[in-house]
Amino acid sequence: MTDAERLAELLLDVGQGGTVVFTGAGVSTESGIPDFRSPGGIWTRYAPIDYADYLNDAEMRRESWRRGLHTYPPLAAAEPNAAHAAIAEWFQAGLVSGVVTQNIDGLHQKAGVPEAHVVELHGNAHWIVCLQCGARFDRPSVHARVESGEADPPCTACGGMLKAATISFGQALPVAAIEAAQRLHARARLCLVIGSSLVVYPAATLPEITLDAGGELAIVNFTETHLDRFTSLLSREPAAILLAETQRQVAAASSA
Repeated sequence: MTDAERLAELLLDVGQGGTVVFTGAGVSTESGIPDFRSPGGIWTRYAPIDYADYLNDAEMRRESWRRGLHTYPPLAAAEPNAAHAAIAEWFQAGLVSGVVTQNIDGLHQKAGVPEAHVVELHGNAHWIVCLQCGARFDRPSVHARVESGEADPPCTACGGMLKAATISFGQALPVAAIEAAQRLHARARLCLVIGSSLVVYPAATLPEITLDAGGELAIVNFTETHLDRFTSLLSREPAAILLAETQRQVAAASSA
């Protein structure tokens, strides 16, 4: 039995609403978005800016906006790949209850998973938030202000400090997102991890919640994780290729 056949079998066995999908950078790299940790990734080109430094050092804020001039356009132009499409189809078919993601690119929503059913643990790069009044702005409009010469653009509502709506080093993960993710994982009968090495905490503990509740675990990732030995399926295949074939298997079985 191939990995795709086995994954399709798992998805169909747990049935309606039984699977939660947990994704990391390995899903988005196949859409041309570089990850953070791998050689050639974003952190090999740019040292991370700590949240406290962003708050307290105007030059760090200016540097963050300068970086965005180079890093945001490729992200904004990225399109969902076959893995995102397959996950969206499984959601629409009722097999997937929700998606928990470490990614900040919004590609799951772009592929067709409703916003309300995507838990973004590390935020979303397409939005800017005011740290004073909480106002939200679409990223392209603020990006245009930086391009026009505003090195550290202030909030147009209150004059406060703006920041990308993503989680920085030293910044706490949103409690609501963590709690929503925990609920999804506790209810799931299958946790499907795609493109994550499960090294960033507390996100990396979420699949364990499904296991502790008696559910199964499937992992699709190029490198080892600390949970590999607990899997019902472990695949090193590229996510887009494997999930596209899995979707064909699911569709064939559903129409039989």
